Amino acid sequence: MPTTGENPGKGTYYCKNCGQKVVLDDDSDRLPPCPKCGKTDYK
Repeated sequence: MPTTGENPGKGTYYCKNCGQKVVLDDDSDRLPPCPKCGKTDYK
């Protein structure tokens, strides 16, 4: 499971807490805290 600060690569990730979608457009992008609830775990 990717978490905030990791660099999991391009793709769409969903917050495990609230389901907010976060899209990373570049392989060098890092996952931010969820923009909706602030949690840090994604699926």
